[in-house]
Amino acid sequence: MDAPLTGGPDALIRPWRTATLVASLVAAVELILLIVAAVLLLAKPLSHAMQRHAEAAAFAPAKTSAPAVVKPKHVAPSVAHLSRTKTHVFVLNGNGRAGAAAAEAARLRARGYKVPGAGNAKRTDYATTVVMYKGAYRGEALRLARDMHVKVVGPLDGIATRSLHGAQLVILLGAR
Repeated sequence: MDAPLTGGPDALIRPWRTATLVASLVAAVELILLIVAAVLLLAKPLSHAMQRHAEAAAFAPAKTSAPAVVKPKHVAPSVAHLSRTKTHVFVLNGNGRAGAAAAEAARLRARGYKVPGAGNAKRTDYATTVVMYKGAYRGEALRLARDMHVKVVGPLDGIATRSLHGAQLVILLGAR
């Protein structure tokens, strides 16, 4: 005959509870490991896709619609008063290409401009070339921009005038 059950009715229930708790714990650990593995596998391709998207947005051609132009109250005159031979231009390389500032300085000298110096900008990721002017030299800046086919002209911004070596204008070379 069969042996009588020992321990009463709880003896049959407790092993199943323990087994269920252990199986649930193992399943939870497996789920966490699967999530960690998925994050590790997807993080690198996702970061590369985000970087490509950001680069494409940064180097995208300008939109065809012109942005609204806000004119300051005191705009310097648009007529150049100094001749090219008396206009001093400081050249800054902001595109990261070796020798770009020296090449642009040579082009400026060939057009008659005085170039007191050339060097690297603090950053090397400028997208667009910019002509900047100090004081009342807006007319000279517009002429320089026209001569060098630069579309962006604005007042001196972010550069100390003492670092210009006497120049009235700055051309900051960008990627375009």
